[in-house]
Amino acid sequence: MTQGQTVISVDGLSKVYRIGQKERAHDSLVAATFDFLLAPIRNYRKFASLYRFNDLETDASGTAVADMIWALRGVSFSVRQGEVLGIVGRNGAGKSTLLKILTRITPPTRGCVQIRGRVSSLLEVGTGFHQELTGRENVYLNGTILGMTKKEVDRKFDEIVDFAAIEKFLDTPVKRYSSGMAVRLAFAVAAHLEPEILIVDEVLAVGDAAFQKKCINKMQDVGRSGRTILFVSHNMPAVKMLCNRAILLNEGRLMMDGTPHDIVSSYMSSDVGVPAARQWDDPRTSPGGSVATLREVRVVGPAGRVVDTVDIRETVGLQMEYDVRVPGHILMPQFYVYNDEGLLLFGTVDREWQPHPRAVGRYRSTAWIPGNLLTAGTFYVSCALLSRSTDTSQFYEQQVIAFMVTDNMGEGTARGDWAGWMGGVVRPRLEWETSHNEGARKLHTVR
Repeated sequence: MTQGQTVISVDGLSKVYRIGQKERAHDSLVAATFDFLLAPIRNYRKFASLYRFNDLETDASGTAVADMIWALRGVSFSVRQGEVLGIVGRNGAGKSTLLKILTRITPPTRGCVQIRGRVSSLLEVGTGFHQELTGRENVYLNGTILGMTKKEVDRKFDEIVDFAAIEKFLDTPVKRYSSGMAVRLAFAVAAHLEPEILIVDEVLAVGDAAFQKKCINKMQDVGRSGRTILFVSHNMPAVKMLCNRAILLNEGRLMMDGTPHDIVSSYMSSDVGVPAARQWDDPRTSPGGSVATLREVRVVGPAGRVVDTVDIRETVGLQMEYDVRVPGHILMPQFYVYNDEGLLLFGTVDREWQPHPRAVGRYRSTAWIPGNLLTAGTFYVSCALLSRSTDTSQFYEQQVIAFMVTDNMGEGTARGDWAGWMGGVVRPRLEWETSHNEGARKLHTVR
């Protein structure tokens, strides 16, 4: 396939679903009897409506139809051979629906898609695996589905097993794999069987840090080989690192198409971006382990209020609240701060609590970043809680919150009244000393 040739063409793509409606309650026997007699007709119409969308906009009276939701609406774009396209948007924006249409899992309501080339996709953990077959058998099954011969799969088999690191469990049925093992094997198969188009949805949301790094390195290798990648992720630094182009979806519509830097900046500065605070109201679904669960994480100003934008001179706090459910454990809250290029700037650990086992209860830990340390830009924060008693992670939420630092001139800043460009990943305000000696100026930087 020629480099630069269009391999994916999406034209006016729309997808609409019918959603359930609350059943009507009856307050009399006559109404219930009448409803029972009309039930066959009503059920037939409901069944037929699942496959007919003649009333997509309004019903006969001109009222908007209540039981329809547009997952995609009029999306058009094209992808060329060798491009790595990032697809960005909040939950419910239509990203997964778009990928399901591209991989022919579901048909569109309107519009059309043209794909030229062999497609391999990883949309969910273990996508395409037969739970009763072993890992070895599933590798060959997926290769056959992709149109590869046994010799081609044989050639890649050792690389797949080595990447997935499941050699001991290779002949065990997949249904006995943990979620981490399943996603490692699924990604290894999808990336190594040489598809011309690789579609990946949130693979970096599962697995440990070492596996995620392997995934990023592998996708970079795939992109450099001239193959096409569609990459969906909420990990904005990864999108900027991997992709050479991105699109932004919001409420099923294509909002922007441009460079990853422009798309991520727009996404972050709008109300559809990564928030400055996340909260989990239900402890049963909040991130956590057997000892502690995360309840809230946020960016706060000096007054303790949530902020999403701070002046470069201001102190900013990274704060987490968590519930300790089992007493007697030594716990270490941790924050990791990344810039918008995906570079880890620093990590910080609460060392004061380190030697003290904690009692049951709600805890709030805050790490304060001094002013005039970070440069202007967008920063992403990951939070974690480590149990030193068992050396296990209770939770690790990646790029869960974000905030922006605004650049300002004037007294108290590192740039003063200098309006020129100042690069770097940090911008500390250092103490300077200048001395004069026989007409020569000597500058000394004191930290």
